[in-house]
Order: sequence, then C-alpha cells, then structure tokens
Amino acid sequence: METLLLVFSPVSPLVSSGGSSSCWSKNLKAGHFPSSSVRVQVSRPNSWSILENSRVRGIGPQSTFNQSNNSKFLANAASGNPLDCEPEAYKPKSSSDSVTKAVDAFYRFSRPHTVIGTALSIVSVALLAVEKLSDISPLFFTGVLEAVAAALMMNIYIVGLNQLSDIEIDKVNKPYLPLASGEYSFKTGVLIVSSFSIMSFWLGWIVGSWPLFWALFISFVLGTAYSINLPLLRWKRSAVVAAMCILAVRAVIVQLAFYLHMQTHVYGRPAMFSRALIFATAFMSFFSVVIALFKDIPDIEGDKIFGIRSFTVRLGQERVFWTCISLLQMAYGVAILVGATSSYVWSKIITVLCHGIMALILWQRAKSIDLKSKSAITSCYMFIWKLFYAEYLLIPFVR
Repeated sequence: METLLLVFSPVSPLVSSGGSSSCWSKNLKAGHFPSSSVRVQVSRPNSWSILENSRVRGIGPQSTFNQSNNSKFLANAASGNPLDCEPEAYKPKSSSDSVTKAVDAFYRFSRPHTVIGTALSIVSVALLAVEKLSDISPLFFTGVLEAVAAALMMNIYIVGLNQLSDIEIDKVNKPYLPLASGEYSFKTGVLIVSSFSIMSFWLGWIVGSWPLFWALFISFVLGTAYSINLPLLRWKRSAVVAAMCILAVRAVIVQLAFYLHMQTHVYGRPAMFSRALIFATAFMSFFSVVIALFKDIPDIEGDKIFGIRSFTVRLGQERVFWTCISLLQMAYGVAILVGATSSYVWSKIITVLCHGIMALILWQRAKSIDLKSKSAITSCYMFIWKLFYAEYLLIPFVR
C-alpha cells in the first residue's frame, strides 16, 4: 500500500498521477495552491511518489466544500483515471462542439470581410448589366451564382495562401488566425487552398464564360505572386507593387470582367461601358489603394520584424493613416460631383446625399482614432471595409 496525499480545492481539483502530473506541476510553478488536503490510502503499483505528512508552502487554512465532488475526485484517483486542470475536462466533448469549432476556424481562415466584399461587388456590378425589369430573371440569378461561387473559391485560395506564407508574421500581427494559432497544421492549409483553387478553375471552365475564366486566372496569378516566397515573387515586400496587385483585382478585374460576364455571356449583348461602370472602376481604384495602405497600419510591428517594407514601416502610422482618409475624402468629393451632374433626379439625390453622409461620418471617426492603439486602428480598418460594402450598394443607383 502506498500513502498518497490528495490536495484539492473546490475550484480546481488536482491529483498528482499519470496524465495529470503536468497539471500539478503547472499549478505549483504558477503558485496556485489549493486550500485543503486529505490523506487517502490507494492501492497502486509503484507509479506514484509517496507524499507522507508533507505540507506545501502557501497552503492556506483548511476549508470545507461539497462532499459529492470529493467522492468523484477520489473515485477517479482510485480507478487510475487522470484528472485535468478543469473540473469538467474529463467529460467527453460533444460532436456539436467540435463542429462549431471547425466552422469557426474556417470562418477566420476565409477572412470573412474579404468574402463579403467579393460577393457584394459581383452582385452590384451584375446589376449594372440590367437594362430592363425583365432582365431580372432566372438567367440573371444563375449567372450571378456562377460568378460568386467561382470568385469566392478563388478568394479563399488567395487569402489562404497569404496565411501559409505569413505564419510567423501572423503570430505577431494576427495570432487569432488558425495557422498562426496552431488550430490548422501547414498541411491542412495547403489542402484547403489547393482544393479551392482547383474547384474555382473547374467551375469557371464548365460555365464556359471567358470573362469569368480570365478574371479567375488573373486573380490567381496576382494573388500567388503577391504572397508566395519564391525568387522574383512575394510582391507584398514592395509597397508599390503590393498596392498595384490589390488595385488590379479589386478595382479593375472585379468591375470589368464580371460586368462582361453578365453582359456578353449571360445576356449575349455586345460589350458596352456605361457611365456607372466607369464611375465604379474609378471610385474603386481610390478605395483599393486605401485598403492596400490601411491594412498595413495595424501590422507595423510584425512587418518591421520580418522585413516587409510597407508604406507604414517607411513613413509611419500617422502619415499613412491621414493619407488614406484624404484619398477617401477625394473619392467622395468626385462621387458627389458625378451625382450632381446626373440627368436623373432620383440618382442625383441618392448619390449626392449618401456620399456626403459617408464622407462626414468617416471624417468624424478619423478625428477620434487613437493611433497608438492597435485595436482602435484595426476597428477603423474594418469600418473602411463597411464603407466599401456601402459603396457597392450605391453604385447601381449611379446613372
């Protein structure tokens, strides 16, 4: 018979045995000591150390607690079942918890703000091809669904590849991402991005729309060159080239290619560049540059460590921040001017009023931002994305 000293508390029951010994040592190092001790005789092979009449420095006065919990803990100890640090840790996790965690990890991996932006932009641009009410038909929805599905798969490939290439940087800048946190292994990340790129190209090919296929192909090339760490690639290391990549995809490819997909492939009409399409391309050029610059402002710490020479690293957070705000204010000014010259009264009212309101809100928010707070800057960056979404809701009203 071996004499065992079981030490536990109402909050964290601990037993020094087998699988839970690490838990015991962690609590000793951390200085977390229970409040009472009980001596128990346990018949056990020579796998436990004898702790006879020992006292651990720091143990406070004895206290009483729920006897039913004690009996559970002692029963587990006697049966050789290890106990974890948490009271409920020995209970099997439900399958629903596992599914929830898996969905949450993929949600973060897909970078949802970019997914929403991609879907909204395609729907908005598709509406520019609508000339009459009868164009809103099953044919329209089929064409939009094809474009959105293929583009979202490519979007996940691009943001996933960027995370695969930036695991060490993200451990500093974005430790909540699945690859940086260890929730996903490198092999899992490779499997996801490979699968989504293949599915995207497959869908683009079977649809048979050349504008859609070329939009996917150019996005693939630019997204790969932006992130992957190979000779002459990893263009994100150059601030100018990185901004040009984002501008090319968000401002040009999305507007022109997906519009031509609807106009020529879905409706079978000749390509025409309307006033609204030209406005969307020009306005989103401003917005894409702002997103390219602003995204690096909260990431300055990791970029400095790993040699990413972004504009924020070169010029400083404050200077880049106010450059972004100024560019957006200029874009809103141009939008107000375009709306004021419209021949449609309803378009004039909506375009001028809404852009004026967004410009005012942006200015008020910018003045209140604490540039020394990473969380405040990140929050403002997500607000910029909300303005991006709002713009795509307004573009179909530009005439």
